[in-house]
Amino acid sequence: MQIYWIKAQAPLRVLALCKHLGLQAEFIQLDPTNGSLKTDEFAKLNPNMKVPVLVDGDTVLWEASAIMVYLCNKAGSSLWPANNPAEQVEVIKWLSWNDCHWMEAVGTFYFEHIVKSTFSFGQLDIPAIEGSLPTFHHYAGILNQHLQDRTYAACNRLTIADFQLASMARYWREAKMPMGDYPNITSWLDRLMRLPAWAEPWPA
Repeated sequence: MQIYWIKAQAPLRVLALCKHLGLQAEFIQLDPTNGSLKTDEFAKLNPNMKVPVLVDGDTVLWEASAIMVYLCNKAGSSLWPANNPAEQVEVIKWLSWNDCHWMEAVGTFYFEHIVKSTFSFGQLDIPAIEGSLPTFHHYAGILNQHLQDRTYAACNRLTIADFQLASMARYWREAKMPMGDYPNITSWLDRLMRLPAWAEPWPA
């Protein structure tokens, strides 16, 4: 099994899950600044020319959510509730909410403070950060309320929904996300950081 990755939030959740489940793979790091994602060879694996990408025999998968489900099925892990349709719906709800709402809420902070510094993409766009604040506070309020009496986001246990939701928000301190009014979110994020694979997801 091969997993193609760069040091970014979508591959992070896949790599952390693979490590958490104890699955063995060949981890192939690409460099988004040297054109390695734009080659014809890589486009045959993922026409979107993005990572993560998983190759396992004849199976080629892109999109982090699909890869996480595949890894859980491979390991027989309940982080994806393969045999419980009701729990599947609950997990998918939060995967979708992340992709449609939460990523927008935290994405500007993540891009401006983490992506730009990681890949030397230029200076901070302060107006963009300020413009994202209403969206951030709206959806942070929703997630904070949801986590009021919960340890994890779905199914009363750790699932791939947690890894999905936390992949950008884990950087809330470095990315200067205004989490001061959302203690349930920060407690949940700190709790996830106590998982060794989540705290150190990158291959050696």
